[in-house]
Amino acid sequence: MHPIQVIERGREDYQPCFDAMRAFTAARTPETPDQVWLVEHPPVYTLGQAGDPAHLLAPDDRIPMVQIDRGGQITYHGPGQVVAYLLLDLKRRKLMVRELVHDIEQAVLDTLAAYNLPAERKPGAPGIYLSDGPHRGAKIAALGLKIRNGCSYHGVSLNVQMDLAPFLRINPCGYAGLETVDMATAGGHWQDQPVTAAQQPDIARRLAAALCEVLAAREARALAADKTAATPALAS
Repeated sequence: MHPIQVIERGREDYQPCFDAMRAFTAARTPETPDQVWLVEHPPVYTLGQAGDPAHLLAPDDRIPMVQIDRGGQITYHGPGQVVAYLLLDLKRRKLMVRELVHDIEQAVLDTLAAYNLPAERKPGAPGIYLSDGPHRGAKIAALGLKIRNGCSYHGVSLNVQMDLAPFLRINPCGYAGLETVDMATAGGHWQDQPVTAAQQPDIARRLAAALCEVLAAREARALAADKTAATPALAS
């Protein structure tokens, strides 16, 4: 089994963090441990490698836009949002990209369930969406990855309690009219306490723990399957 280190980087400008992810991935060796980085960014729009700038409907001079190398279209990062970057050696973990996306989404679903927020996947639209309540169908978590030499970077963002107005200036993830919501607006609560920005560090750690748990379970299943395949059948 390959453990995952969780690194809490605090608030960090987007570009230095992006550069650090790429440098970490480029310098990896077969012995480099996998990591999950937890970070919060100042306001920034990021546009995927093949993204269409036209999805930025109303530019704001106070919010820069950075073109990056993940998949997907445009999204927004800002205060009050948990971002988890997954720097994993997929080859070593025997993990396919589709499986990784599924596991990331499952970790978000598990985290939201802990705060009493029912949510779901949507086929063909990576990320997580509310499945009940007045904001049903709204996106609450966005996902985008880059795979280089069998290793992943970028990851998932989960909206906790943030200014949602910047999302109104874009077609989130390329979908016109898609509502974006956060956990506080959706009525998330923990032990009868409503979700607020003060709970963000705990939510970030809970998300990281959920990511590590689902990925460890996936790796354990792969190892068990390999062991079974390698065991000679007994003659009857």
